[in-house]
Formats: sequence, structure tokens, C-alpha cells
Amino acid sequence: MPTVIGHHNITKDSKHWLSSPKRKEVFGALGITNIRTFVDPQNPKRVAVMMDVPDMDALAAMMQSQKAADAMAYDGVVPESLVILVEAKG
Repeated sequence: MPTVIGHHNITKDSKHWLSSPKRKEVFGALGITNIRTFVDPQNPKRVAVMMDVPDMDALAAMMQSQKAADAMAYDGVVPESLVILVEAKG
């Protein structure tokens, strides 16, 4: 199961982003586990999430959905800033 990191900017404060239930709601429905959050101490508007993803295709499809767009809007995610990194095996 690959570990994935998504980092992005937010428009709302980091306390709001950290306390949001949306990650667990959206990602949990896909069987994603071990969700961890990070905040840049030099720029609290830059954040990241790391998680274990059992189905990358399901994650990719969900990220294109209205449900994902609504969750990102609620959390204050700047969609065009989102970068997804997948653990390299090698």
C-alpha cells in the first residue's frame, strides 16, 4: 500500500484546517488509513497530509469529484497549489 503526501496552500487558518472532519470523511470512505497532518512552521498557510492509500485509482477519481471540491472549499484548500507525491519503491 503506497504512502501518499499531498501538500498545498490554504486560505483559512491552520487551526480550522487541522480540526476539519472532511479528511476523515472523504478519505476514510476510500479505506485510506494512517492520515497524518503537517503545518509549515515558517508559513502556517502551507500544509500537508500523509496517508496510506489502498487504491490509487479510487483516490484519483475521488479527487475529481464534487465531493472533493466541496471538502477542499470547506477546508480552505487552494486547489491549484495541490501537489501529490507517491512513495517511490526502488
